Amino acid sequence: MPWDAVTTGAGGPLDAPAGEPDGAGGTTNDSDWAQELFSAVRCAGVLLVLLLLVDWGAGRITPWRTALWFALAGLLFAVVCPDRVSAGGNWLASRRLGRERRVRTDLLVSVRCLDGISRRIVLRDALGGRVEIDPEVLVRNPRLWSRLDEGARKAAADGILLCGATALVRISHQVDRETARAVFRVSGLE
Repeated sequence: MPWDAVTTGAGGPLDAPAGEPDGAGGTTNDSDWAQELFSAVRCAGVLLVLLLLVDWGAGRITPWRTALWFALAGLLFAVVCPDRVSAGGNWLASRRLGRERRVRTDLLVSVRCLDGISRRIVLRDALGGRVEIDPEVLVRNPRLWSRLDEGARKAAADGILLCGATALVRISHQVDRETARAVFRVSGLE
């Protein structure tokens, strides 16, 4: 059921029973994370090799410059390294370089879209948890979206979700659009 029903109050999730308990149904992960991580490693590696080749070709390679180029490549990797997004029964987590942030989706109080150079969605729960993710992760992984959607619907039904229905509607439409395109591609109707 689309999020429009939640915002208009037309039946649906507001009348539905409470969601599954925590941990039910296993964990869902971002299916493209490994490929994006490999791309980040490749970018940092290419930069490092190019910098070392330029120094070697110019005859200016020294241990301290080599250490500087390794540090620069490491910094690039840290900037482009993707978040690993996973979800389970009533929770969503984002892990980046050893630090994990987690929210309870059934206790969401706000969902905000930040538009800028890179679009982000910020989820906050009643326990003080905060997760910031790229909405494209949800669009590419309908199972992750489904987990977030289940919990957010429960939060809306319980009256906890104070703001963010519009952001969820936009993401829902985007997920539906991409899912339809995938079905058309697979069936050869595109």
